[in-house]
Amino acid sequence: MNPLKMQEMLEQARQMQEQVQQKLDQTVVEGTAGGGAVTITMNGRKQVLKVRIDPSAVLSLSGNAADVEMLEDLLTAAFNEAGRRADQVVQSNLSGVLGGLNLPGLT
Repeated sequence: MNPLKMQEMLEQARQMQEQVQQKLDQTVVEGTAGGGAVTITMNGRKQVLKVRIDPSAVLSLSGNAADVEMLEDLLTAAFNEAGRRADQVVQSNLSGVLGGLNLPGLT
C-alpha cells in the first residue's frame, strides 16, 4: 500500500476518533427512579455529572435501615437507567459519524 495513502487513512481515523469523543462528551442523559425521587445525569462516556435526590426522599428517612436500603435501590436503578439511555443515545448518534459501522465495546 502507498505510504501516503496509509497516512491519509490514519489521519481520517484520528479525525473520526476526535468526532466520536466530542459527541460522547456532549451527550447528556438522565436516569430517574422512584417517580423522580432520584435523578442521575451522565454523559455519553457514562461519567456521572450530577446526582439529585429529592429532599422528600431524604426527609422520609427516619433512621430505619429499610429506608436507607430503599434509597440505595433507587440510586442503583437511576444509575442503571442513565447508563442504558447513554448507550441508546450514543449508538444512534454515532451511527452517522461511523457511517453505520458497528464497533463492539463502544457502548
